[in-house]
Amino acid sequence: MVEVSTPVRWLLRAVAIGYVFFLVAWPVSLVAVRTFEDGTSTFLHIFSDEQTVAALQLTVMVALWAVIINLVFGVTISILLVRYQFPGKRVLSALIDLPLSVSPVVVGLALLLVYSGRTGWIGPSIEEAGWQVIYDSPGMIMATCFVALPLVIREVVPVLTEIGDDQEQAARSLGASARQTFLRITLPSIKWAVIYGVVLSLARSLGEFGAVKIVSGNVTGRTQTATLIVEARYQNFEQGTAYAVAFLLAFISIACLIVVAFLRPSHES
Repeated sequence: MVEVSTPVRWLLRAVAIGYVFFLVAWPVSLVAVRTFEDGTSTFLHIFSDEQTVAALQLTVMVALWAVIINLVFGVTISILLVRYQFPGKRVLSALIDLPLSVSPVVVGLALLLVYSGRTGWIGPSIEEAGWQVIYDSPGMIMATCFVALPLVIREVVPVLTEIGDDQEQAARSLGASARQTFLRITLPSIKWAVIYGVVLSLARSLGEFGAVKIVSGNVTGRTQTATLIVEARYQNFEQGTAYAVAFLLAFISIACLIVVAFLRPSHES
């Protein structure tokens, strides 16, 4: 390990802190300042505005469904990648990172091309069966699931790799079923990785904008989420409401991270 002098260490710390401050902390703090510059009236007003309340409710619904779906599939895919060998494993692992490298707008457009009721590949058949995907909540949930998919997997995979499978093999040798092994051995071992993945997935889902805007149609009171109402109100010169909703979304995400950090045992850090 290379020894670094004290002045260099302090310089590196200052650079890192300054980078995070100017890129993250300062801009986010300005949103809070603008939200409460006239007191709490602007912030409280969003809870009495029907359109804003409907957008917040839709955002929570979409985010919760996306988190649940990504939790189930994320843990399943993580176990598949770590515990099993199969053809195409590296390809699957690479595809999981695709949402991190592809623009959410591209994701929304791709879903539109597949599930649109007019020009989509399978959209007309789905609509004939009585299902509406694009410009409705199913399409919004699919788009949100896509952009948040890697977050649970990339938290769980390293932990599964680190703990190994010795305890699982021992449990199976003693007659435990696959379900019992997962619930009593595997799940407790990856509990905090799953929790962090869920929190990150929730934060990402609450703040999704690009993909949801493409597939939702942005219909006020029906398919307009919180991030979309931030854009609409800001463009309509209702900056107070835009700042308040943006602050609420940021506050929820930050609060989740802080709560998990405090609840996590110190030996798990």
